[in-house]
Amino acid sequence: MLSLVSAGFIACESSNKTIDDVFDEITRGAVFRATTPATEVAAQEFSFSDPSSTYSVTFEVEDNQQGALLEDVEVYARFTDASDATGSIPETLVATLPASAFTTNEDGLPSITVTLTLGELASALGLTESDYTGGDSFTIRYVLNLTDGRSFSNGNLNSTVSGGSYFRSPFIYTVPLVCPPIPPTPGEWTINMSDSYGDGWQTTDGNGGDGITITLNDGTVFEVGLCSPYGAAAGTFLGDGDCTPNDGSAGSTTIEIPEGTTSAVWNFPGDQYGEISFEIVTPNGNVAATGSPGTIAGPIAIDFCVD
Repeated sequence: MLSLVSAGFIACESSNKTIDDVFDEITRGAVFRATTPATEVAAQEFSFSDPSSTYSVTFEVEDNQQGALLEDVEVYARFTDASDATGSIPETLVATLPASAFTTNEDGLPSITVTLTLGELASALGLTESDYTGGDSFTIRYVLNLTDGRSFSNGNLNSTVSGGSYFRSPFIYTVPLVCPPIPPTPGEWTINMSDSYGDGWQTTDGNGGDGITITLNDGTVFEVGLCSPYGAAAGTFLGDGDCTPNDGSAGSTTIEIPEGTTSAVWNFPGDQYGEISFEIVTPNGNVAATGSPGTIAGPIAIDFCVD
C-alpha cells in the first residue's frame, strides 16, 4: 500500500510538472478591437467629390495587462484604382499613434477614435482630386506595437480575433469611394452568388438561408440568396424562398427595378462562416457592388458611378 501511495504522489508530481511546462510555453497576444458597431464601420464610405468626407472608427487595445503593453499603433493606407491598376498606390505609413494619444475608456482599456478624411489620405499618398473617382478605394491597415517588441496586424491573427462577434479586430478595413446617390437604373439587375463550401448561405442573423434584401422607395422588398443543396429548398431563391435547383456552390438570379424608382437600399445579413461571395450587376452589365468571404452584416455600398 505504501508503495502504491508513493507511486501516486510521484505520478501527481510528474503530471503537475507537465502542466506547468505547457503553461510556461503559453503567450498572449493583443487585439485592436473596433468598438464602433460593425454595421457603422461597414457602411462608411468616401464621396469621391468631397475631400472632407470622413472615416471614423473607435478602437480599444486589449492585452493581458489591461493595455499596459501598448507602445503605439501605426496607420498605413494604400489606394486601389479600380479602372487602371497602374494608378494604384502601394501601402504608405500615414500616422503613428503613440500610447499617450489614447484615453482610458469605461472598461479601463486604452481607447482612441481614428478619424481620417479623403483629402488627408489622398495627400499622404500623393494623389490629386483628378486621380480618383467612384469605384476606387482606400485600404487602411493598423499595426499594434507592444512594449515587449511584439507587433500584431492582419498577418498574424486567427479568425476568432479578426471576425469574432466580440473581438472584431481584423486590423484592416477598405473604404470605398462612391458617387453621390442617384436613382437606380431601371431594368433587370443580376445578383451572382457563391458559397465556397457548397452548402448554401449561412448568415450571422442565425437563420441559414436569409439573403440580401433590396428595399425600394415604394416599399417593395426583394430577398435573394443561395439555398442549401440539402432537401427541397436547394438552389437560389428570390422573394418567397422558392429555389432554382443547383449544387449549393453558385447561383444567379435577377430582380426587376421599375421605371420611376428613386431609391433602392441593399442590405447584407452577414457571412457566418466566411464562405459567401456575391456581385451585383446593373441592367447595363456593370458591376455595382461585390462582397467577399467574411463580409459583415450591413448596408451594401452600391457604386453610383456606374450606369
